[in-house]
Amino acid sequence: MAAAATTRQPGGPVLRVDDLSIDFWVDGTWYPAVEGASFTLNAGEVLAIVGESGSGKSTVAMSLMGLLPSNSHVRGSITLGDRQVVGAPERVLRHLRGEDIAVIFQEPMTALNPVYTIGFQISEMLRTHTAMSPRAARARAIELLRMVEIPDPERRVDSYPHQLSGGQRQRAMIAQSLACDPKILLADEPTTALDVTVQAEILKLMRDLKDRIDASIILITHDMGVVADMADRILVMKDGKLVESGTADQIFHRPQHPYTQQLLDAVPHLGAATAGGATLELAERALAPGEFGASAQVDPRRRAAPDTDLVVDLAGVAVEYPRRGRTPAFRAVSGFDLQIGVGEVVGLVGESGSGKTTIGRALVGLLPFVEGTATVLGTDIIKAHGGALRQMRRGLSIVFQDPGSSLNPRLPIGESIGEPLLLHKIAKGAALSRRVEALLDQVKLSRSMRNRYPHELSGGQRQRVGIARALALNPKLLIADEPTSALDVSVQATVLELFQELQREAGFACLFVTHDLAVVEILARRIAVMHHGELAEMGTTAQILGDPIDPYTQRLLAAVPVPDPQEQAERRAQRDAIIAAGVGLNEDEKDYEVFSG
Repeated sequence: MAAAATTRQPGGPVLRVDDLSIDFWVDGTWYPAVEGASFTLNAGEVLAIVGESGSGKSTVAMSLMGLLPSNSHVRGSITLGDRQVVGAPERVLRHLRGEDIAVIFQEPMTALNPVYTIGFQISEMLRTHTAMSPRAARARAIELLRMVEIPDPERRVDSYPHQLSGGQRQRAMIAQSLACDPKILLADEPTTALDVTVQAEILKLMRDLKDRIDASIILITHDMGVVADMADRILVMKDGKLVESGTADQIFHRPQHPYTQQLLDAVPHLGAATAGGATLELAERALAPGEFGASAQVDPRRRAAPDTDLVVDLAGVAVEYPRRGRTPAFRAVSGFDLQIGVGEVVGLVGESGSGKTTIGRALVGLLPFVEGTATVLGTDIIKAHGGALRQMRRGLSIVFQDPGSSLNPRLPIGESIGEPLLLHKIAKGAALSRRVEALLDQVKLSRSMRNRYPHELSGGQRQRVGIARALALNPKLLIADEPTSALDVSVQATVLELFQELQREAGFACLFVTHDLAVVEILARRIAVMHHGELAEMGTTAQILGDPIDPYTQRLLAAVPVPDPQEQAERRAQRDAIIAAGVGLNEDEKDYEVFSG
């Protein structure tokens, strides 16, 4: 069976955690974050730790490296090989980090230093832990970049993080974590911000590297499709406690704890909301695209159109990043058409660098349209300036992809949420406070959190703050740029249900930019697929997911992980066959860059 092919026979334990409890001292009180956790990690094994935001999974992970903040108190035992981590002096922990256990962080753009090249950062780690000359460290950095399949590593070694795509940055971080040949890789949401095709490549890379360097992996994630693709065993956490553990097959097919059952029920499954899972056949059909027959002659850009008045009307638009110094202007989008009707949700999907975020930013006037016609909320935004542009922006809001950088770190989240209301002079004083509390209720955050700062919240909680802030002005058009990418599945299900309810009640239109096709399937009436800055295909949700015309759309759908280990193993084999056949894959596609700075 395909599923059996993914199962390894791991060796003995390389990590043992016994009765681990972690408390945090906050405002004069000890708050328990983890209670009595015990587990082992075997050599060559992938152990996934899953649970909601705030369940304690990242706290457990950081405790393994001694990276908890100073206000923490750790009890119990963490044995890494023959070394005890709990209570170990800092000099011992410094040797453990990188040499025995290394971490792949959730957000590579914030984890990598923006003022140093990736080659320097890899070399720095090598020279910190080993006696190595600068020349040898650079050669090893290039070798590591080649190992993680970054194209042209001799040139990329001198690139800065902002000059790489999201997938390339994640590969660079993986290269850095592999520098000292660690026994354990700690992957904290390693694919959260990646589109499905790049995610599939990163997961394949991690599987290959695990076998090649014989390392164990602890995978911290909320994406059950990724868990199904990677994990040998799974630990389920809730409110700081381990509530269930077992093999991937046991957890996915025979869950015992009610919370595990609830967690799996909340996972969106691609195909479940349309043609009864017909998308499972897409990979086989993509190998023979000629089978589409006469339907392939239909222009995919005209397969569906809104049947209401328009809030967005783009025709033949192009978007350019302006020239900077010696760097010429870069055209990120060209010949793009899009219409969004009143109250309509349109999904915009595509790989990193396809131009989907560029379209969202251009719609709010943050980037210029240099060709075509563009009308947003009845305003020609190509000609609009000053007051007209500000008036148009009052009717729209945007939810950014990265909650960590989009919220002001100096403001409590209550002030961040209420800031748009205050600036537009809509509410102040007690009325503003009541509105902020209502918005916190809507996104399922405790009102007591209004005085916390962004760094005191989990990634999922920060994303919900961003959504609450965007809804503050009751927008007519919402640009949602990956709004659920940092949410665990149960919170995502709640937020999506809330989003649908708010959208029905308020009637706002939405451009939903995402790489999660299962989420788009739930929300959107129509889907636009972008590829290399152009519109590859547009149609109703059922048409795009059940009968895609463009080979690129077929490959995109084949890359989506599903929350079932056996089914995912079959899809992975089918996707590999598509790539081997070259369907929808340009020769230089993996090295496509939006903007090389």
